[in-house]
Amino acid sequence: MSHADHTRDPCPWVVLNDFGGAFSMGAIGGGIWYGIKGARNSPRGERFVGAISSIKARAPVTGGNFGIWGGLFSTFDCTVKGIRQKEDAWNAIISGFMTGGTLALRSGPRSALGSAIACGILLGVFEGVGVLMSRVFSEGQRPQMQPLPGVTPPQPTLTQ
Repeated sequence: MSHADHTRDPCPWVVLNDFGGAFSMGAIGGGIWYGIKGARNSPRGERFVGAISSIKARAPVTGGNFGIWGGLFSTFDCTVKGIRQKEDAWNAIISGFMTGGTLALRSGPRSALGSAIACGILLGVFEGVGVLMSRVFSEGQRPQMQPLPGVTPPQPTLTQ
């Protein structure tokens, strides 16, 4: 069962695309998060200034963290696709495992393994929910039985 998305860029370019998209998502989400946090932690007359300074200080960092995760995941996904020559849910699970482990390597091998397993499980849950949702929402796409010859289907009637 192939879930190939032929509308996406080829693999070398998709890494840059995913990095930029993840950075943007993290920066926007971080801007909202730190804007609210900065406004709440500022004195009454300085809430707007506090929100703006908090956004300027922390939103790019959050965007960078998201971007690194997205770029690494996409790089590993392309690598796994190239090695396995398949496009299925296992690619994302393996890529998540490798991304989680790589990002936690500086904390030591035990921490890297724990993070890799947690990230692999998280991606496995995401992929499982995606497969489940596609099955649930594709119920209407199943082929319908042809009407029997000589039998006319009942026609809906309008009643007043």
